[in-house]
Amino acid sequence: MTTAQDNQGAAQHHRPDPSEGVWPLARNPVLDWLVSETRSERFLDNLFRDMCVRLNAAGMMIGRATIHLRVHHPQWLGARILWRRGMEEAEIDTFDYGIEETPQFQRSPARLLYSGVNEVRQILGDPALEEYFPLYGDLFRQGLTEYLAWPLEYTLDKKHIITFSSDRPGGFEPWEIVALRDILPIFALASEVRVKNRMARTLLETYVGPHASEQILAGASTRGSGATIEAAIMICDLRDFTSLSDLWPRDDVIDMLNAYFDALSEPIEHQGGEILKFMGDGLLAIFPLSDPQACAKLLLAIRHTSRRMEALNREHEQRGLPNLRFGTGVHIGDVMYGNIGSRRRLDFTAIGPVVNIASRLETLTKDLGRSVLLSGDFVERAGCQDEVDGVGLHVLKGLGHPVDVYALR
Repeated sequence: MTTAQDNQGAAQHHRPDPSEGVWPLARNPVLDWLVSETRSERFLDNLFRDMCVRLNAAGMMIGRATIHLRVHHPQWLGARILWRRGMEEAEIDTFDYGIEETPQFQRSPARLLYSGVNEVRQILGDPALEEYFPLYGDLFRQGLTEYLAWPLEYTLDKKHIITFSSDRPGGFEPWEIVALRDILPIFALASEVRVKNRMARTLLETYVGPHASEQILAGASTRGSGATIEAAIMICDLRDFTSLSDLWPRDDVIDMLNAYFDALSEPIEHQGGEILKFMGDGLLAIFPLSDPQACAKLLLAIRHTSRRMEALNREHEQRGLPNLRFGTGVHIGDVMYGNIGSRRRLDFTAIGPVVNIASRLETLTKDLGRSVLLSGDFVERAGCQDEVDGVGLHVLKGLGHPVDVYALR
């Protein structure tokens, strides 16, 4: 339903008449720069800043400009890049999922653009309009005189937003509007390449981790590509997950599993470890020994995860949810770190006897009733003898020789 306020806003936000199909309408140095001199700029925020600075140098009175992007990220719906006159670097802010349901979004020009309006152009300083669009009042108080926004259209009708605000008395001159409209198509192409590069990196970091994603982006994308590295391996597994799944509703199980992985993952990543994969209710993490403090950091991560799990279980008790317990196995040595799989479907992971032994130690935690078991090789390398209890030699499945095993106190 359209309200009177909606009608008031719509009257000020019109669709411009289409051009005669000629592009560009006027040659300008910023357009030439975008076409031929920006290939070496990797980051969109820098490209946007440089463009705004050049627009000012060309005589345009732009005091503020923004790009609003919807991105594929597990935490954020999108991001805003903001530039103001005099800023050395553009600012990047993220916005959360669900923002489109907030009053802030509903009373913003962005809602009009996402709903199909082709252009938003508004002289600032109208108190009546500021009551419905608070952004206009904020901009006017910053000394800006006119607001202009367009859809930034990408491939397959993906729509983002670009805005410019003038600080020229009286607002934009007609020639400035012409120049900015001419810039839009080429800036959309230039920015889409950089956004998709960032999205590809974000997706890889989300699913395989930052270090593995760097390897893949550097060219490790064929089966068998990778390297043998020395690393500490950590494998964690949730106890009694099968019975938990049988007794509790699916959504509750997913929420508990996500909270459990948060408790484990954040300390691991904070200490420089990388989670290579989630395996049902378990995870595989690697701490490369190229970092001399890798073993100490792994132990610190385990202690932090234990404290976080204790806090999570206290919360579960208050909510009538079950306590969650987990076991961890740790070993050290050379692993193959790279791509394995079929010709068309690959997994970037760590494999080798070291991973197998860490997995067997994790399984052994159930029999010994200790939550963290470390191999003798790891204890010796870490120098943590005063933090562990010896639990004897154990023959692990698939190994022909016993392994010296220690439990972390």
